[in-house]
Amino acid sequence: MRVVSLLPSATEILCRVGGASLLVGRSHECDFPLGLDHLPVLTGQRTPMLVGEGSSADIDRAVRAALGAGESLYALDVDQLRALKPDVILTQDLCEVCSIDLQTVQAVARSMDPMPTVVSLDPKSIWAVFDDLLRVGAAVGLEREAEAAMVELRERWWTAVDFVNPYEEGPEVLFLEWMNPTFVGGHWTPELIRAAGARHSLNAAGFKSRVASVEEIVAAAPDRVIICPCGLPLPAIEAELPALLAERWWSVLPANLERGRVALVDGNQMFNRPGPRLVDAFRWMVGWLHDRPELIPHNFPVIYR
Repeated sequence: MRVVSLLPSATEILCRVGGASLLVGRSHECDFPLGLDHLPVLTGQRTPMLVGEGSSADIDRAVRAALGAGESLYALDVDQLRALKPDVILTQDLCEVCSIDLQTVQAVARSMDPMPTVVSLDPKSIWAVFDDLLRVGAAVGLEREAEAAMVELRERWWTAVDFVNPYEEGPEVLFLEWMNPTFVGGHWTPELIRAAGARHSLNAAGFKSRVASVEEIVAAAPDRVIICPCGLPLPAIEAELPALLAERWWSVLPANLERGRVALVDGNQMFNRPGPRLVDAFRWMVGWLHDRPELIPHNFPVIYR
C-alpha cells in the first residue's frame, strides 16, 4: 500500500492509526508527527503572503484577491504525484483556503493508471473526526488499528467531559481564528467550546468561520478569549498581538478584567486541524476553563495573558 497525503490532518490521522510507513508523499504543511521530512513534498503555496510575509490583514487581502480571480492558493506537483504511483490519496473539500482543492486532485487521479482511490475528509464535528479515523483505516487496510485509536481518543474526550457541570451556563468565549479581520471559529470549534462548558454565541457548530464585527464582539461580552489564528505558530501570534491590543474595543472586553483569561494558542498545531490533536485541544480548554490543570496535555502550546 502506497499513500500520499495532501492534508496535514489526514497525515496525523494516518500516522495515529499506524500507517506512517505507508506514506510515500506529503503536502508542504504536513509537519506532524516528526520524522516525515524525508518524504517528497507535492504541494506549495502560490500566494507569497501565505508563507508569513506581511500582517494578518495583508494575508487576508492576498487570499481574497486570489480566490476572487478564480485562482488556486496552492500548486500540485502533478509529475511527481504520478511518479509515486500511490494506491490512495488523502485530501479534503472542506476549506478552499486550507489545502489543494479536491477537483484538482480528482482530475489528476483520473489521468493515472492504475487510478488511485481518492479519500476526501470533510469533518464538521468532532464525531466526524472520529469517524475519519475509521475511514482512513479502512482505505489503507488498518481497520482494527483505526478502531483502537478511535476508542482511545473517545475515552480521552469523555474523561474530560466528566469535569464539566452541565447545569452551569459557563463563560462566553471569543475564539479568534484570525486577528484582522476578526474571524470567529466555525465548523467543530463552537461544538468543542460548548462541550467544554462554555458559550460561543458568535457562531454555531457546523458553520464556517466568519468575520464578526466589532459591535458583535463587544455585545457578546466574552469572559474568555482564545486567540488561535489558523496556521500561525505562537511567535507569529505574539508579533501581531500589539496591533490587536491597541484596538479601542479590546479594552472593554470582560476578559481583560482578570489576568489569565486570554490565551494565545498555536493555530498551526491545535484547534484548526481536524485530526487527533483536537482531543488535546479540548482537554486543554476544559482544564483552563474549570481550573483542572491535570487535564492539560504536557507542553501544550499556549501563552496566557
